[in-house]
Amino acid sequence: MSIDKLWSAPGNLHIEPAEFADADEMARLHAQGFYRGWPREDFATYIAGKDTPVYVACDAKRNIAGFAMIRLAADEAELITISVDTRRRSKGVGRALLQAIFDDLRMTPAKRMFLEVAADNPAALRLYENLGFERIAERTGYYERADGAPATAIVMARDLV
Repeated sequence: MSIDKLWSAPGNLHIEPAEFADADEMARLHAQGFYRGWPREDFATYIAGKDTPVYVACDAKRNIAGFAMIRLAADEAELITISVDTRRRSKGVGRALLQAIFDDLRMTPAKRMFLEVAADNPAALRLYENLGFERIAERTGYYERADGAPATAIVMARDLV
């Protein structure tokens, strides 16, 4: 771990780049929050990618409380996914992960960041809006719920400079 890639987070946590060994726990956390969780292999692939930085919020024993993944393309960044353990939600972990990403993106050519969030996720919408993201589009029926019902995705963006 590089000392310049370490950020503090609430609840005696810190944020640092993910390691391959984190892929199993990331898959477990992702399945907590999303109907269609991703397999550990997908997380391992993102961790290995040079254009897909992955960040984990963890304690000193590397118990992971949350993670976030982004994709870099030219002068844009996209939040691929973010997930926080259900026991740590609404405690600032997601905000800290995003603040670490914003800090790290200052060292890249990225000028704007995009994300998609389910329209029926008011906590996430509030977080993103509080961090300066604005709604720019909707994708009706983008997500599928466990009951088969479609859910709308809100596309949001924020300038990074």
